Amino acid sequence: MKMVRPTVSVIVAAYNAMPYVTRSISSVAEQTTGRDVLEVIAVDDGSTDGTGEELERLSALYPGLIRVIHQENSGGPSAPRNVGLDHARGEFVFFLDADDHLGPEALERMVAMARRNGTDIVLGKMVGIGGRSLPMSMFKRNQPKTDVYSSRVYWALNPLKLFRRELLEQHGLRFPTGLPIGEDQPFTALAYLRASGISVVADYDCLFCTLRDDGGNTTVRTTGSEPRLRFLPHMIDLLLANVPPGPGRDHLAHRHLTVEVQNVLSHLMLEPRDQQEKTLARLAETVALIWHEGMNDRLSAMARLRLHLVRHEMLDEVVELVRFERELARTEVSTPVLIENGHAYARYPFFRDPARPVPDSCYDVTAQLGVRHHVARAELRGTTLHLAGHAYLHRVETRDVTTELVLRERDSRTEYRLPVTHTGTPALGADEDQGRYAYRRAGFAAAVDLATAAAGEPLADGLWDMCLAIGAQGITREVRIGSKRAGGVSGRPATHIVTGAGDAPRAITLHTTKPYGNLTLDIGEKKHRVTPHLVIGTARWSADDPTELVISGTSTLAEHPDVPLTIALTADTADTGVVAVVPVLRAPHSDDFAARVNVRDLAAGVWTGELRLGARGEWTMPLPALPKDLAPAKWRHRGLPWYARSASGTGGRFALRVAKTELVKAIVRRVKP
Repeated sequence: MKMVRPTVSVIVAAYNAMPYVTRSISSVAEQTTGRDVLEVIAVDDGSTDGTGEELERLSALYPGLIRVIHQENSGGPSAPRNVGLDHARGEFVFFLDADDHLGPEALERMVAMARRNGTDIVLGKMVGIGGRSLPMSMFKRNQPKTDVYSSRVYWALNPLKLFRRELLEQHGLRFPTGLPIGEDQPFTALAYLRASGISVVADYDCLFCTLRDDGGNTTVRTTGSEPRLRFLPHMIDLLLANVPPGPGRDHLAHRHLTVEVQNVLSHLMLEPRDQQEKTLARLAETVALIWHEGMNDRLSAMARLRLHLVRHEMLDEVVELVRFERELARTEVSTPVLIENGHAYARYPFFRDPARPVPDSCYDVTAQLGVRHHVARAELRGTTLHLAGHAYLHRVETRDVTTELVLRERDSRTEYRLPVTHTGTPALGADEDQGRYAYRRAGFAAAVDLATAAAGEPLADGLWDMCLAIGAQGITREVRIGSKRAGGVSGRPATHIVTGAGDAPRAITLHTTKPYGNLTLDIGEKKHRVTPHLVIGTARWSADDPTELVISGTSTLAEHPDVPLTIALTADTADTGVVAVVPVLRAPHSDDFAARVNVRDLAAGVWTGELRLGARGEWTMPLPALPKDLAPAKWRHRGLPWYARSASGTGGRFALRVAKTELVKAIVRRVKP
C-alpha cells in the first residue's frame, strides 16, 4: 500500500465486465501521469464471468496500483461506487465504468484543468464506441471555469468525471441505492450544484464509452417505463428543494422535460394499454410539478408538443407521436413547414386538426430553423472586401429573398447592414433531406468598400464580425459566416496596408476566429500587429560593391502596394536632423526585400537606423546590430582614406561609424611592433 497520498483515485465498479475490464484497468495504468500518483479501487460486485479473477491478475501485474474489493452482488453500480469512495484517498476521484477506458493523457489534462482554475469537477470529452450514444453539446469548446446554469454540463448527468474528493466528503455525497437506473443523476446533480466551479476539457478524447455486444450496459438491460418513472420524480424533487424558481431552475428542468420524458414515452410503447394509461397519468402528474407556460420559449417545438399531449393525457396521440419521431429519426428527412405571417410551423401530427385541437405554439419552429451557409470567396483587394457564397434557411424556399451582409463591431456593437446581390443556385438542396427541398436563389455576392461602408464613411478601428441576415418569405435569421468555406478560402490572418483618397494608411487584417472559424476584420491592429510581419535579416556588404551595405528582410504583409517601405539612417553629428532615406525594393513574386546603402554617400558620424513603413513612418522597426564579424569598408574620397565599420549600438541596435582614417594613428599602428 502506498503511503503517499495519490493525486487521483480511480473507482471501478465491475459486474460481469469481461473482456472489457482488462482494457479499462490497463488504460489507467498507462496514464501519462505515471502510476505513482494514482490508485485504482476496483469493486467486484459479485461477478460470475471471471471478472473478479481478472481484477486479481491485473493487481499482480501492476503492483501497488490496484486494490480489489469483492462483495456480494448489490443489483446496481451505486453500492460498489460508494464502497470505492469510502476507501479512496486521492485528491481527486474519477469514476470509470468497467467497460469503458481512458485516453492516455486524460487524467493529466483533467487534473491540470482543475488545479489551474480551482474547479471541483472536470468533464472530459467522451467518445461513443459501438454505436453508444452520448451527450455532446457541452463539448463544443474548452471551458476553464463555468457553472451548471450558464453551460450545458447538466445534460451530462453520468458520474464519469473528475471530482475533487473534498467536495464529495464535505457534502456527504453518495449514490442512492434504491434506484435500478438513474442512480448517478442525483449524485452528479448535487455535486454540480455544490461545486465552486466546473471545467470542461473538449479538445482531447478523454473517455471512450462502449456499447457492449452482449447488451450488458445497465440502461440497455433495464427496460420498461416504471424504473424511469421512479427516478424522474426524484430528480424533480431535488430541483425543487435545491434551486429557487427562475431561469436557473428552468434551465435544469429543460433537460428532464426533454430527455427523460422522451425516454419514458419510448418505453411506454412496449406496455399493454392499461399500463400505458397508468404510466401516462403518473408522468403527467410528475411533469406538472416543474413545467410552466414560461418555459415554452426554451423548449423545441417537438418537446412542446410532446409535453402538451402528456399533460392532457392524450394517450393515442402520444403513441402516434412517438411512432412519428422514430420514423423521422430513421429517414433523417426533416418535416415540411408552413410559412405564415413571418412564422414557420412544422407539420407534425395533429397540426390544425379540428378533432384534436393543439395550439399552434406547439408547432412554431421559427426560432429553430437551421441556417446553412458556405463562403466561396472572401478576400480583400485594396479597401474592397469581396464576398461570395450561398446561404439559406433550412426548409424555407428561397422566394422573396432579403439577405443582407451585417458588419458588427464586437465591443461597441455598432453595426452596418449592407446589400448583397442574390444569385441563382439551381442544384442547391439536392444532397440533403432526399432532395425534398430546393433553394434556387440562395447565392450571394458583395463588394464592400470599407472606406465608405459606415454610411459613407470609413469603418472605425475595431474588430468587425461578419454576419448574414438570411431572409426569405418574411423570416430572417442571422448567422456568423466563415466556419463553412471553400478550400481555397484561407482562414490564416492576412494583413493589408491600405489607403483611401488622401487618407493615412491603415492596417486591415482579414482572419477567422478560433475555434469556430468565423470571418472577422481587424481594423487598426486590435489583435494583429503590422510590425511582426516585417522581419529584418543580417546586413552584409555587397559582393559587387564592397562599400554598399545590403540590408535584407522579409515582409509577410498581404498587401501594401502604395505605401513606401524605406530604411532611414540618422547621423549622430553636430548637424542635427541629418537623415538618409533609402528605398526598400521588394523582390518580384516573393516576400523578400532589400535596401542598398552606399556608405560613401554618408557623412562622418555614427549612424543609427530603422525600417519605416508609410510616408510619415506610421510603422517603424529599429534595425538590428551589425554582425560582429563584419569587416570595415574602406574607400578613398578626394585622395583621403575613409572607412565604415560597426559601432557599439545601444540595446543590440544598428550603429555604423563613418569616418576619415587618421593617417598618423594608422602609420603608428602599422610600425608598432
